Amino acid sequence: MRVLLVGAGGVGTAITRIAARRSFFDHMVVTDYDLSRAEAAVAALGGEEERFTALRVDASDRAAVSALLAEQRCDILVNATDPRFVMPLFDAALAAGVDYLDMAMSLSSPHSQRPYEECGVKLGDGQFERAAAWEEAGRLALVGVGVEPGLSDVFARYAADELFDEIEEIGVRDGANLTVEGYDFAPSFSIWTTIEECLNPPVVWEKDRGWFTTAPFSEPEVFDFPEGIGPVECVNVEHEEVLLIPRWVESRRVTFKYGLGDEFIETLKTLHKLGLDRTDKVSVPGGDVSPRDVVAACLPDPASLGELMRGKTCAGTWVKGTKDGAPREVYLYHVVDNQWSMREYGSQAVVWQTAINPVIALELVAGGVWSGTGVLGAEALDPRPFLDLLVEYGSPWGLREQ
Repeated sequence: MRVLLVGAGGVGTAITRIAARRSFFDHMVVTDYDLSRAEAAVAALGGEEERFTALRVDASDRAAVSALLAEQRCDILVNATDPRFVMPLFDAALAAGVDYLDMAMSLSSPHSQRPYEECGVKLGDGQFERAAAWEEAGRLALVGVGVEPGLSDVFARYAADELFDEIEEIGVRDGANLTVEGYDFAPSFSIWTTIEECLNPPVVWEKDRGWFTTAPFSEPEVFDFPEGIGPVECVNVEHEEVLLIPRWVESRRVTFKYGLGDEFIETLKTLHKLGLDRTDKVSVPGGDVSPRDVVAACLPDPASLGELMRGKTCAGTWVKGTKDGAPREVYLYHVVDNQWSMREYGSQAVVWQTAINPVIALELVAGGVWSGTGVLGAEALDPRPFLDLLVEYGSPWGLREQ
């Protein structure tokens, strides 16, 4: 397998460090708009450099990406950029006749009249609209395969296959106790993506109602996270799992709630009030800029925070239903300690936890364990080989009876 990795930021760099320890692929071409970032990612691999090449590419240029895929004889494109570039990269892979994998799906837009009640354009709609073309081409687009979405979806499918006879609700719950020394506000993940997720209307799915929306930060609940993280207040956030899980897993309700914290929520609300969450450009002395890009430029790069971070992050899927006629409730989870990920891989916990999952998916595709055509989420495929590899990679998952 020859892989084109687009994006050499925190997650992309962590992908190279995890993949370098595995033998399932022949070569990985590491690319970024900023060539120096791709070169730095490859240089950090030391003795593994011969299996990696650093090149520059503009992720928004579909023709250039397609040409590079052909030139480098790649079998699959891995998208490690932010969601703005999903569609050009998705289309470039199809045009080049190769498979595709991403960790976040095509962007949504709110309903024009009833944004907090009805869906407008949903996450992933742009990709699922092209599913027939991928099927006709005989190619696989594996979408939303990071940690959330991704591992959380694998957990949902595993619960349906092996733990429950009937499922009442699947709720993805994400929380952490991470702190960053020296910063009052320093998100551990891309602020561009975080703003997009948290300020858009959250989506909920119910069997009798379908997909609908609520107000941002709605339905707060306190969830007790494992391995010393403890109780964290979680709120509804727009996320791909709610758009993916119901397509392949039977459940009466699907939700996603994120442990943001009061201070983080108030900061996001302030950015929205000031219009600093906007992506359209505004005129300022010296040129036109996107307010959200300015916010991102003013904050530290999440990939650079690892040495200053302390604590753990937890991603997981809470499932409630019945087994053998009796009520059952479980939480399937994956915890990463930042000190461990920094010591073992030189990557902070949040980006490392995101990055391990596409590498596992790549290995399953390379070995023919995961296969198919069209646009598929992780829950469309067998979860057991994925979870077994997660353990083999040295990062076990857990199951807690609630």
